[in-house]
Amino acid sequence: MPTEKKISSASDCINSMVEGSELKKVRSNSRIYHRYFLLDADMQSLRWEPSKKDSEKAKIDIKSIKEVRTGKNTDIFRSNGISDQISEDCAFSVIYGENYESLDLVANSADVANIWVTGLRYLISYGKHTLDMLESSQDNMRTSWVSQMFSEIDVDNLGHITLCNAVQCIRNLNPGLKTSKIELKFKELHKSKDKAGTEVTKEEFIEVFHELCTRPEIYFLLVQFSSNKEFLDIKDLMMFLEAEQGVAHINEEISLEIIHKYEPSKEGQEKGWLSIDGFTNYLMSPDCYIFDPEHKKVCQDMKQPLSHYFINSSHNTYLIEDQFRGPSDITGYIRALKMGCRSVELDVWDGPDNEPVIYTGHTMTSQIVFRSVIDIINKYAFFASEYPLILCLENHCSIKQQKVMVQHMKKLLGDKLYTTSPNVEESYLPSPDVLKGKILIKAKKLSSNCSGVEGDVTDEDEGAEMSQRMGKENVEQPNNVPVKRFQLCKELSELVSICKSVQFKEFQVSFQVQKYWEVCSFNEVLASKYANENPGDFVNYNKRFLARVFPSPMRIDSSNMNPQDFWKCGCQIVAMNFQTPGLMMDLNIGWFRQNGNCGYVLRPAIMREEVSFFSANTKDSVPGVSPQLLHIKIISGQNFPKPKGSGAKGDVVDPYVYVEIHGIPADCAEQRTKTVHQNGDAPIFDESFEFQINLPELAMVRFVVLDDDYIGDEFIGQYTIPFECLQTGYRHVPLQSLTGEVLAHASLFVHVAITNRRGGGKPHKRGLSVRKGKKSREYASLRTLWIKTVDEVFKNAQPPIRDATDLRENMQNAVVSFKELCGLSSVANLMQCMLAVSPRFLGPDNTPLVVLNLSEQYPTMELQGIVPEVLKKIVTTYDMMIQSLKALIENADAVYEKIVHCQKAAMEFHEHLHSIGTKEGLKERKLQKAVESFTWNITILKGQADLLKYAKNETLENLKQIHFAAVSCGLNKPGTENADVQKPRRSLEVIPEKANDETGE
Repeated sequence: MPTEKKISSASDCINSMVEGSELKKVRSNSRIYHRYFLLDADMQSLRWEPSKKDSEKAKIDIKSIKEVRTGKNTDIFRSNGISDQISEDCAFSVIYGENYESLDLVANSADVANIWVTGLRYLISYGKHTLDMLESSQDNMRTSWVSQMFSEIDVDNLGHITLCNAVQCIRNLNPGLKTSKIELKFKELHKSKDKAGTEVTKEEFIEVFHELCTRPEIYFLLVQFSSNKEFLDIKDLMMFLEAEQGVAHINEEISLEIIHKYEPSKEGQEKGWLSIDGFTNYLMSPDCYIFDPEHKKVCQDMKQPLSHYFINSSHNTYLIEDQFRGPSDITGYIRALKMGCRSVELDVWDGPDNEPVIYTGHTMTSQIVFRSVIDIINKYAFFASEYPLILCLENHCSIKQQKVMVQHMKKLLGDKLYTTSPNVEESYLPSPDVLKGKILIKAKKLSSNCSGVEGDVTDEDEGAEMSQRMGKENVEQPNNVPVKRFQLCKELSELVSICKSVQFKEFQVSFQVQKYWEVCSFNEVLASKYANENPGDFVNYNKRFLARVFPSPMRIDSSNMNPQDFWKCGCQIVAMNFQTPGLMMDLNIGWFRQNGNCGYVLRPAIMREEVSFFSANTKDSVPGVSPQLLHIKIISGQNFPKPKGSGAKGDVVDPYVYVEIHGIPADCAEQRTKTVHQNGDAPIFDESFEFQINLPELAMVRFVVLDDDYIGDEFIGQYTIPFECLQTGYRHVPLQSLTGEVLAHASLFVHVAITNRRGGGKPHKRGLSVRKGKKSREYASLRTLWIKTVDEVFKNAQPPIRDATDLRENMQNAVVSFKELCGLSSVANLMQCMLAVSPRFLGPDNTPLVVLNLSEQYPTMELQGIVPEVLKKIVTTYDMMIQSLKALIENADAVYEKIVHCQKAAMEFHEHLHSIGTKEGLKERKLQKAVESFTWNITILKGQADLLKYAKNETLENLKQIHFAAVSCGLNKPGTENADVQKPRRSLEVIPEKANDETGE
């Protein structure tokens, strides 16, 4: 196991720098030199060797250093031909001299880079007082607190405590630590001192505590925001919460509450200081989990038609193992319903003593009594969710036992059963909100005025197909599929209202004759065929009708299909084998977390709106949807257990992490970190990845931790989260086992940022925005229908679309230019930019060289005397950015109204588009193409209106960040700090499209 001393203070960083490190020195034109860098013992200069320069020239005076930047954020890094091969996390730059020259360096690891960045920033802050600060910090708040804990154990004031008590105390403070590791650390310390006995002194206790309970990656983060103190004060914490964590409406009271909740020392609580231990406690708490707590409760519109939601669904719910020989048990229903499942399956057959039973027909699965299942459903139907539960009834019973089924359901479920006849005047199903507390029966239904007729058997007679293909001799009727006709009693038929099972024929037939209350079921093989061959039709079909997809009967091991394959087509009820853990169930469980785990998730607007263009198999960006860039940095791991099924001896693991994106084909991707050898307790990864997400509303992120040196089993843990539920900033990811249980104390520490993709084309490999001038800019294109009157309307939409694009991209490009001059990447927000640039605006005597006038809506920078050219450039770029923000805010409404007007005018033709096209001479394929082009154009117009709305909101948010950052840094012009931040004059809204009003008016 690694025994290197951890970095737990600025003193450790300074000592490491005095010893020196090999760093790569980067120059322009792809030149890189390997040099040995070290800090002079007097801490006055930074030197490197060997060098062709005179030794006095191969150095930089510490007092000449203006700032230290992390990442590849200087002109030399950006212009270097091999920059793409340099890790963002290992790169840093020293900005020095009156001309703000840069010394651009690359460390061998992110840890080494952090040591130099932290140490140099400390030296810049304290200069010649660094030694005094380092000495005083030895007797700091943290050491006092640890000493006090020691004294509480050493009640007899002996000056030492037992090894057992010392180990137990440290483990209580850090439950994830293994007892054996703590004991080993004390024994190693004693051995290094040639000490006999097991008593632990106060100094030894403090040293081991610092070694084991300090996470360097969190220490490096703390000093970034603490002005190089060993703690965060109230204002430091406020800045961290606002700038990094994106916490809105933060104030000193909230910061103080956090300190009181998580700071372990009384001194820290009294003074309003958050130590490294308090900061660690906070970052590891549920407050800083990656999952947005807003999604832990129902947060979506639940008043849409039922067909507009994905519904958490179970297949063969009664099975707890495989679907050919496995046992049936009522616990399958309890488990599914407790997990938020809203569609369960009951495969019902005639049983002994006139009691129907549930099992998979034509197989060797065991049987359970129908009545007991209905009783359990009654008890647990609304345990996890108040929204409607669908019982998928696969009826194989005789008339006699069908009547028994009806009796049990009426008696046990009572008025929970929804039996209201569908309204033929309506076009869509009721909403989940209307159906709260109701149980719907999905089954065959008799035609009107029938008392009992022969009809088709259920679509999912899976057992017959399975047994036929298996050809097992000990299964009855192995080669004969049962006759597909059966008697259905009127009483059972009357329990079916808005979920009548019908057989699917083809899309065009369904569009013409299928009723909105009729439901089709698709074997996964057939559903996959339609998803590949008719993706557009499948999406449009699911806008109005419910579709249930069930696994192939050939999955005799009860393995699961990939639900994303069918969600991307809009299929609402994708039935999963809940008893089978693995990737597919991880996706299902993760997906339905996003709406309070209520079992219903509203589908993306582009999959609900009557007039919208979306193909399930798109491998490019989605028309009308702005792609997002997801930036994920895997920083570290904590307390990884050994894989459960591993045959390897010992507890040592060699972990690595996969980050997977699941969604539409264009979004599916994965990246992996390097392997950290022999360290499952606290591995440091420090690797950054970037993913383009074209349809965020349908994307999921999955973190998987694996063991690279495994025997038998490599799986350590995973966590799956919808993209829409990600919290940005520094977050912990609580890992789960293969079966979904939380792994105690096991987590990943990550940083998450989400940015818009700037400009057209593919994003830059490094994640910096693609900036395009007007000549090379790509504008959204509208298609020609070859229907003159309609084409004329869309032609009028082109100018406002171009204007909207120019306003957005001019603003985004100007913001990126300002970020780059501030020395930050495109991932940064403007508050972070203002914080980064504020030290440069202070003169030698700490008086501002530049102030911000906040008295107007658009804050302006004002020079306070003579300033260096480099600062003038920042001020000029800032002014250009403010002008682009102003242009967008003041012109957005007018451009938006023009796009909306064109959209409304075009929708006037929608209802009669076929007849208009026919009069224009369009036939069959050309007419169909015209309809498709019309849908495409409407989607583009809606999307452009949306993008402009978001851009205006983003711009207003940018102005707020500038305002608050200026006040926080003391750069505001005196008397302007209380100016009101401009509120949006009105919200831009896209035309609502009602279910029964396709014109949108």
